[in-house]
Amino acid sequence: MPRLIQFLEHLASGIDCFTEWTGRLVAWLTLAMMLLTCLVVVMRYFLQSGSIALQESVTYFHAVVFLLGAAFTLKRGGHVRVDIFYQRYSPRMKALVDALGGLLFLIPVCILILLFCWEYVTNSWAIREVSKEASGLPWVYLLKTLLILMPITLLLQGIAEVIKNLLFFFGLSQAHTIDHQEHLL
Repeated sequence: MPRLIQFLEHLASGIDCFTEWTGRLVAWLTLAMMLLTCLVVVMRYFLQSGSIALQESVTYFHAVVFLLGAAFTLKRGGHVRVDIFYQRYSPRMKALVDALGGLLFLIPVCILILLFCWEYVTNSWAIREVSKEASGLPWVYLLKTLLILMPITLLLQGIAEVIKNLLFFFGLSQAHTIDHQEHLL
């Protein structure tokens, strides 16, 4: 049994590291998105020219930040939750609620998103879908791939959260997700 617990802790830790790394990387895209937005505004209002490709780039960065940042936000406890009852629960009860929420809602929803988006994304890849604008970006299929990557990364982090919360609930680990998240905030 201790080997299983150690394996689960290492698995959750490995997923956490991956999510932390990707989240920090994606966070830098907000700076690029801001700079591109400024460039689009300067070009349009001061230079009287525009670029559809630059405008679409902002949209692509925005999609990457939100869709690939979802798992990082989950790891950091940044998703909205209804705290009316939850805030009064003991750490052990919070761990149980979070684990059940992950098992009953988060993981199934991620799987459904993955299943429902799969054909949509593969069809886009099959035709190498491009922008409808003549001077737009030719990588719409890459943008749509985020619809597959988001549920995968969120699913992985959801599994890590469920593992950590269940280990804490059953007294097999001292590290509790909520305590760690509140410390980060």
